[in-house]
Amino acid sequence: MKHKRAKWHLYGFGVVCTLVTLLLTSCHGDYTPKQKAYPRVDFPEHAYDMYNPESCPFKFEKPVYATVTVDSYYRGQPLNKPCWLNVNFPNYNGTINLTYKDIDDANTFEKLVEDAHNLSYKHTKKAEYINEINIENKKGVGGLLYEVGGDAASNVQFFLTDTSKHFIRGALYFNNEPNTDSMAPVINFVNADLKHMLQTFEWK
Repeated sequence: MKHKRAKWHLYGFGVVCTLVTLLLTSCHGDYTPKQKAYPRVDFPEHAYDMYNPESCPFKFEKPVYATVTVDSYYRGQPLNKPCWLNVNFPNYNGTINLTYKDIDDANTFEKLVEDAHNLSYKHTKKAEYINEINIENKKGVGGLLYEVGGDAASNVQFFLTDTSKHFIRGALYFNNEPNTDSMAPVINFVNADLKHMLQTFEWK
């Protein structure tokens, strides 16, 4: 009987030693951290339809997956600006804000351009760079596109004008924490459609 007990004690001791050895080797083994990965985003085909609001002096082609709504509030106050629009990308939590203004004595062409420039450069604190790209499409519409690199609140801004009557400013925003690495595929996809919008934009 004593011989059997001793045998079981030795067996139990061996099991404990084996478990301890496995634990120690697993704790000190080589560890390779996983690379940072972001969820895959599936994009639709690029396709467009004409957006032609009756009350506004412009029209353009928008992506079929986007919706357009009138911006009813500005800084919490009701607006009566039927040509201040939001081009919404609900699948990507993004919006292009469009603000239209007539060029007149109160809003001269020079003032509107300066305001658009200053608003775009408000993002320089977090910007890695800002590229200014001239816009001139086949419809005779000109302007300037600002491409803002880095974790800025808006990576794409622009204005379009005929320099005498019409001026519209736009900015692309995503309703999430700015992160260039994770948002790059979405920004690039939407940016391609935004540029198509600019190339098809025309005054009526």
